[in-house]
Amino acid sequence: MKPIIVTGTDTGIGKTIVSAGLAQALGASYWKPVQSGLEEETDSEIVARLAGSPVLPEAVRLELPASPHISAEAEGVRIDLAALDLPESPRPLVVEGAGGLMVPLDDETTFLDLFARWGAPVVLVARTALGTINHSLLSLSALRARGVPVAGVIFSGEAAPRVERTIAEMGDVAHLGRLGRLDPLTPETLRSGFESIDMAAIRAAMEAA
Repeated sequence: MKPIIVTGTDTGIGKTIVSAGLAQALGASYWKPVQSGLEEETDSEIVARLAGSPVLPEAVRLELPASPHISAEAEGVRIDLAALDLPESPRPLVVEGAGGLMVPLDDETTFLDLFARWGAPVVLVARTALGTINHSLLSLSALRARGVPVAGVIFSGEAAPRVERTIAEMGDVAHLGRLGRLDPLTPETLRSGFESIDMAAIRAAMEAA
């Protein structure tokens, strides 16, 4: 079974919450290859708290909360791309990217380049708010142009059926469900929220890749 990759149309749209829900539902390990920003609770710490899943150590940890190539430059280092190969895991593996597809790791390499190298299926997390149709269709087009398998889209936010349908139909992609605002955000509310997510389709994509 291939890992499942979680990416988004932008930053701050719920990728980590979706990753935690997937790890919880799949009984999976979680890996964040590159963590930029260490002052607040990291994505790995959030997933460990919410999903109770094994968390693999990040390959790269950078202090500055910025694009990885900028964070690395601020520390006088260069990200070792060879360290970003998918790790072995006895469990299913959920891997979370940073920001969107075109976030740079250095001046030549983006996360999309990593995804193309890995060849694992991707779940795209998309807002339901204004602007999401453009961002989502551009992201899907970029993934397909690089031959990256797409498991489908998980939407984040208030229900917007017409917008969601437009993205699924025009993007020719599976609508995997929508995760609304979880308040409070706990392991229990996350598990309940994921009851509307099409986990069968996600498992099938992991097995077929």
